[in-house]
Amino acid sequence: MKLFQRLLVAPAALGLMAPLAANADVTAVSNDSDLSSEVIQARVDGVEAQLGEIMAGQFSSSTKMSGKAAFITGYVDDDSESDTDSITMEYMYQLNLNTSFTGEDNLYTRIKTGNVSDHFGDSGQGTYLSAANKNGGTLKVDKLWYQFPVGDSLQVWVGPRIENYYMLASSASIYKPITKQFANGPNGSSYGSSTSPGFGVAWTQEVDDPSAARWAVSANYTAKDGADSSSDNGLFGEKTRNFVLTKIEYGSPQWQVSLATSFKENGANGYDGYYHSKLADHDGDITAYGLRGYWKPDETGAIPEIQVGYETASMDSPSAGQAEDTSGWMIGLGWKDLFVDGNRAGVAFGSRQAATGIKGGGSDPSEDNTVWEAYYEFKINDGVTVTPAVFGSTDVEAEGKDITGAVLLTEFRF
Repeated sequence: MKLFQRLLVAPAALGLMAPLAANADVTAVSNDSDLSSEVIQARVDGVEAQLGEIMAGQFSSSTKMSGKAAFITGYVDDDSESDTDSITMEYMYQLNLNTSFTGEDNLYTRIKTGNVSDHFGDSGQGTYLSAANKNGGTLKVDKLWYQFPVGDSLQVWVGPRIENYYMLASSASIYKPITKQFANGPNGSSYGSSTSPGFGVAWTQEVDDPSAARWAVSANYTAKDGADSSSDNGLFGEKTRNFVLTKIEYGSPQWQVSLATSFKENGANGYDGYYHSKLADHDGDITAYGLRGYWKPDETGAIPEIQVGYETASMDSPSAGQAEDTSGWMIGLGWKDLFVDGNRAGVAFGSRQAATGIKGGGSDPSEDNTVWEAYYEFKINDGVTVTPAVFGSTDVEAEGKDITGAVLLTEFRF
């Protein structure tokens, strides 16, 4: 039993066992007692059941807790900077609380911290890791929302800390990334609103055969300034940086194609750091489209899963020198149970979103950028994995700038 669980179980066990001890004394002293060995057995069964709930991570009958810790050890070689080849060790720690009041709904709370900084928290050069957290060691409520069904086909989300890609009938990508630039397949302008107040709904077509293809439609709204009560901000203010995302998808658990359309007002880029600087300062409206597709083999092993994605966006009324249009793409390959059951591997490559047209002419030095990563995940047991990975890029922040890196990611899940 884990130490944390023992600490929880010990006082509970003492409290629950105390009545048993008292009853046992009474039985020993008085032959007239009606406390049989069977009431005793019932109490023991009750103790075991309650201890089992505690050991399963239940704080109450309605809440379950799980968590994850990550040790991040590695280095990045950036040829435009000096003294960047030092090996560092950083961490991330996360707790997930899932509370259900009806058995079908869910109040989700994610508490997270970490001390990641420098390269592994740098979205501009593409070395920001998916496992990274930059809270400086302070525990914070990272996500908080409530999800509930309406009938058999609708799911509804509402919450003060949520991102648009959580409010979908299915995820935007099946590829498991090491660097965050490959999240959402790829991490472009169509998905991602940054953590904000928001709400959304998703409809999924009912089918008799779970393996059959079906349609699904998702729509959601998030406001980056939704917690700001100042003039013209808030959830629906005229100056609020807001995001409207819709996603139409068709497919089965084995394959899917989808189209996402995103409207962003008042400079609501969301992932400024993943764009070139010609995009980051844009304060107008953006219309973005994300085309996605995936396919999974019938059996795991040598044949990989395939994830593809393409992004394009148009900027409304950019200033001279700012981007008018952008694009980006990725291909991700994933192997489950490769060589050993439980192990997995991944390879991804592509081009991060860059300007394809600039107001007043000119070109984006990152227009021809390339990015890539590769990893192999060793499953030590049900709770521990070790993942060595390498990654790199060319021309991401400036023409001719090359970046390579390596990381050893050790994750503990409980």
